[in-house]
Parts: sequence; structure tokens; C-alpha cells
Amino acid sequence: MKKVLWITFFILFIDQASKLYVKTHFHLHEEVKVFDWFYLTYVENPGMAYGVQLGGFVGKIGLSLLRLVLIGLMAYYINKWSKKANTWYFIIPAGLIFAGAIGNLIDSTFYGIIFDSGTTYSSPVKDWYGYSGISKLNFEGYAPLFGGCVVDMFRFPLIDTYLPQWIPVWGGERIQFFNYIFNIADSSITIGAICLIIIYFFKPGIFPKEWMQ
Repeated sequence: MKKVLWITFFILFIDQASKLYVKTHFHLHEEVKVFDWFYLTYVENPGMAYGVQLGGFVGKIGLSLLRLVLIGLMAYYINKWSKKANTWYFIIPAGLIFAGAIGNLIDSTFYGIIFDSGTTYSSPVKDWYGYSGISKLNFEGYAPLFGGCVVDMFRFPLIDTYLPQWIPVWGGERIQFFNYIFNIADSSITIGAICLIIIYFFKPGIFPKEWMQ
């Protein structure tokens, strides 16, 4: 478990450092072109990965609490499984997934109380609203505990083009591939999960047969 925690802390440091920098230096929706295929685009996400939401502010609080419960379960099973599968094939993916889950939980739990501005929910119109200016880390708070939004900033529009005019129906329409905006925590969860699945199916002998018990 200690090795998993070292990986977790390392990824968490990078994740939170990148989020704190963007939050305190970028205007909401500000975009910086790094390469043609890589942009830094600052947005705030009140929901889950890829913008999936569970409703309004009550759903937001519920999602934060659900993240907390799931992380508790993850900690229990990672500790249990790491004793049976004490191999880097398990330790690295487990650390990546654990770090990603905690990283986004930190945003949704604490960012609302440590920053002075952020995306908030308007009950009368039942929608989320952004803010102007650049946020300050001064603990003035803009939302209660568990009411913060996750900071996303990486966008990789690997394909951004228009279909040829001669194509029926869809000719001339713009197509974009992987235009999602995400953060290091999201990518850490994704990479860790993919690695764990690949290793489980291609190297099944690494994990004990009773590891789900």
C-alpha cells in the first residue's frame, strides 16, 4: 500500500499544482494554443468526467459525497489487493486510479471555500453560471463545502476539419475528434483503468485467483 500511496501523492501534486496555476492565472474559458493539436482551455466542471452532471446543486453535493464514499471503498480494496498482488503491474495502475479520484474530490470538496470565485448554480434559472476576472486563493469562499467545481484545462483536438462537400447530407459539416477538456486526474484514472484491464487479461497469472474475495 505504501508504494501505491507514493504514486498517488506524486500524481496528486502534479494535478493540484496544474489546477491551482490555471485557476489563479486564467480567466474562465481563456484558451492558450500550445500546438495545433494541444490547447490549454480553462473550464470548470460541476459534474463528472466529460461534463456528465447529476442535476443541479443538490446533485453536485451528492456527487461529491459519492466520490468520498467510493474513494473510501477504493482505499479498502487497494490495501487488501496490494497485499496479494504486490507487483508493479498492480501498484502503478492502482496508484493512478486512486490519485485521479482523490484529485477531483479535492476540487469539488474544497475549491468552493478556498477561492473567492467560481462557477455557481442559479436556482431560479436552474443552470450553472461562470464568473469574470481571475480567482484568488484567499479563503473568502464562493460555495459551501462539497460545492466546488472541478478545474479542467487540457484539450487535444487531434482532428478538426470539414467533411468534403460531395458527401451527401453531411457534406461541409465540421468534425472534431477528442475535443473534450480534461485534467491530469481524469487522464490518470483513464490510463490506470486501461492498464489494469490490459494487464488483467494478458497477464492473468500476476493477480491471485482469490483477489476479489
